[in-house]
Amino acid sequence: MKFDNKTYMLLETDSFARKALIAGTAGVLLSVIGAFMDHSTFYQAYLTAFTFFTTISLGGLFFVLVHHVTGAHWGIVMRRVAENLACTLPLMGFFMIPLFFGMHDLFHWSHADVVAQDPILQGKAGYLNVTFFVIRNVVYFVIWGWLVHSLRKLSIAQDNGDTEALGKMRRIAAGGTPLYAITVTMFAFDWLMSLDPHWYSTIFGVYVFSGGFLGGLALLSILSIVLRNNGAGDIVTAEHTHDLGKFLFAFTAWWGYIGGAQYFLIWYGNIPEETIYFLRRWEYGWQEVSLFLIALHFIIPFIVLAFRAAKRVPVIIVSISALFLFMHYVDHFWMINPTFNDHHFQVSWMHLTTLLGIGGIYLGFLFKKMGGASIIAMNDPKLQKSIDHTVA
Repeated sequence: MKFDNKTYMLLETDSFARKALIAGTAGVLLSVIGAFMDHSTFYQAYLTAFTFFTTISLGGLFFVLVHHVTGAHWGIVMRRVAENLACTLPLMGFFMIPLFFGMHDLFHWSHADVVAQDPILQGKAGYLNVTFFVIRNVVYFVIWGWLVHSLRKLSIAQDNGDTEALGKMRRIAAGGTPLYAITVTMFAFDWLMSLDPHWYSTIFGVYVFSGGFLGGLALLSILSIVLRNNGAGDIVTAEHTHDLGKFLFAFTAWWGYIGGAQYFLIWYGNIPEETIYFLRRWEYGWQEVSLFLIALHFIIPFIVLAFRAAKRVPVIIVSISALFLFMHYVDHFWMINPTFNDHHFQVSWMHLTTLLGIGGIYLGFLFKKMGGASIIAMNDPKLQKSIDHTVA
């Protein structure tokens, strides 16, 4: 890949995109074979990969929304990259479709005979039913797709000289942010919390959002280093990497705070139908996964990113960001799989193939998008101010 300083285009992305798509296709084919062998395990692994990548894309969309709402200038050089990341949301909507065929394997509230014998599920049947579930999840992706398409279209129009595009983007972002908050929370409730419909947490949506935004920031941080190493170092500077590092540090603390708050409130209340969630993630081999998550998703990154110098060293930012992405997957694995394997720890080879399948196509699509238009919002009125940005 190579950055063109005249057109602000990222060139020669096709080779990487093609290789990623080939790897993704291989992963999909292997996963399909696995689905015929053990469809229950397949859907558990597929759901883990699906929610992992979807929340990262949602993190990219949130970065764009916040950028427009606040009017901050520092992130303008990374805005188009975040737009490209958000543009993968329609792709994830396509990847959602197979999960509708596996609802009986994932959600026991989808079985009429189970609901008929469970007073709690009967009370939640107005919300937790297959028809409404499918409809509202399609609506989530329609809303996200509309936000992504509108903001992307106006962003390209700004490149072509539309002086009113910036104001339109800010108005869409202002109205879209509350929609984003509601739909992301409901998405988290639907695909993750309703796996165990007897359990609930009022801050679960915030927990899932914070992990997704942290994952999105991690991928954006890696892509910023990619741009710097491929000729865009005069535009995407160490100052921008530093600011992304500060965001990583802040949301490391935020993720830890929300996760800790959720745990301690449930522990202190000591209500059996609430504590069962964490009990399943502490017994029969899951204790090590829980401790691993705390150590590598919070404690170590928090300590490393607390130092100013660490935020300005590309190899540290890339390493920490890669760790965040890995632990973000572990986090989703931890949220999903103990529901089905609460008496033993289990990792299937299909966790790898579904991750490879969705991930390869995801990255191939992302890099095709990154090479399809200028990677920098070249006509943004604050672009030069963003380039000259210096961290205090």
